[in-house]
Amino acid sequence: MQRSYPPVSIFGVPTDIGASKRGASMGPEALRVAGLVDAIAARGVDVRDVGDVSGPRNPVSAPVDGYRHLDEVTAWNRSVFDVSTRELQAGRMPILLGGDHCLAIGSIAAVAAHCRSMGKQLRVLWLDAHADFNTHELTPSGNIHGMPVACLCGMGPTVLTGFGGITPAISPDQVRQIGIRSVDPGEKRLVQEHGLDIYDMRYIDEVGMRRAMEEALEGMDANTHLHVSFDVDMLDPAIAPGTGTRVPGGVNYREAQLIMEMVADSGCLGSLDLVEINPALDRRNATAKLAVDLVESLFGKSTLMRD
Repeated sequence: MQRSYPPVSIFGVPTDIGASKRGASMGPEALRVAGLVDAIAARGVDVRDVGDVSGPRNPVSAPVDGYRHLDEVTAWNRSVFDVSTRELQAGRMPILLGGDHCLAIGSIAAVAAHCRSMGKQLRVLWLDAHADFNTHELTPSGNIHGMPVACLCGMGPTVLTGFGGITPAISPDQVRQIGIRSVDPGEKRLVQEHGLDIYDMRYIDEVGMRRAMEEALEGMDANTHLHVSFDVDMLDPAIAPGTGTRVPGGVNYREAQLIMEMVADSGCLGSLDLVEINPALDRRNATAKLAVDLVESLFGKSTLMRD
């Protein structure tokens, strides 16, 4: 069955302001060079590239009170929030090309505000090697790309938790995390306290990706907006070397395809982040090309026609 998708608006956010290594700022152009726009259009989707948002340069400075580059991170996320909100209000699906994963604060806060205004349920599928549930007290680095889920759930500085006018923007029970295999010691306790729904690599090894995804998508219906926040470090570094926080033992190619195909089958996809692609660490743009391949499956590409 051929699914219909809303028109899509792609926008780049060329910054590595929240990351531990430089280079993710080149991610948006790497994805464009890898043919993302044409690949989505080939699926019969109305897609347009609305260009890059702008923001402050990366000062490469030390953390202050547990946060590195807080003012700059806030400015970039405000721009992301504004563009995401504009495209959602126009009836389009925003696709954020990162950039590092701190940018999901702005994108998901915008989606959450939109869902509240439309009376829709929100489900966030967080595809990542990391839980990103650190706070400034717990973080070993001060890098805010390790904090976006916590900030969205109300644990963070007011400038990052208040996008959309409501704090918290989301609750932990709206989030499902897939592919997790690196969680800091203090973060482990916080994750448990808040009941974050995590399908880590051990669980996936034990029950298989199909069952993990069935559980992660359970309870969604036609009134559900599914936001997929895809950090390419969810993937095993052997197939996705171009990212700054590589962790061995990740999701393999076929498992990743199954994730995307099951999301497509749900018919609920409403918005997407593609983040943490670092061309400076890649081999011939392989990671961006793989991300484009997976996005094609997210928009319904499959081996056979399925009902």
